[in-house]
This record gives sequence, C-alpha cells and structure tokens, in this order.
Amino acid sequence: MIFGMSLATYTLLHVLISLIGIGSGAVVMFGLLNGRRSERTTAVFLVTTALASITGFGFPFEYLMPSHILGILSLFVLAFAIPAMKEISKSP
Repeated sequence: MIFGMSLATYTLLHVLISLIGIGSGAVVMFGLLNGRRSERTTAVFLVTTALASITGFGFPFEYLMPSHILGILSLFVLAFAIPAMKEISKSP
C-alpha cells in the first residue's frame, strides 16, 4: 500500500499524471514553435511534471537509482521554472 492505494492503483495514477505532462508538453512545444504561448497549458505542464517526479519517489526502492537522480534534477529545475513562469505571466 502506498498512500492508501495498491501498488497497481498508484502506478496507474503516476502513469496518468506522466501522460498528461507529456501531452501538455507537446502542446506547449508546438505552440512555441509556431510563436504562440499558452500560459495555462504551460502551467499544466509544469505542475504535472512536478507531480510525476514527486510520485516517482513513492515507489518502494532499496537503493538510489538513475530514475531517482533524474527526478531530483527535474525537481531542481522546476524549482526555478515555476517561479519564473509566475514572473513572466505578470509582465505585459
């Protein structure tokens, strides 16, 4: 049990959050390539990416793996990207 959920349910939740992050990231990238910026979709991307990294640490493990290191790096970058996005959205 992880946070009151079976391992299968927790895995499904983690995967769904990850897929939403990937999908919203693709939409953000497509918009940027076409010169359009969507603050709402970018916010969804940043939040779901952070949630995917955080939920990844809920799985049982015995030693530090490359996936944990990538999750730590991702959260470190997001710790700067999320406040930067808030500042950008304030500007005209």
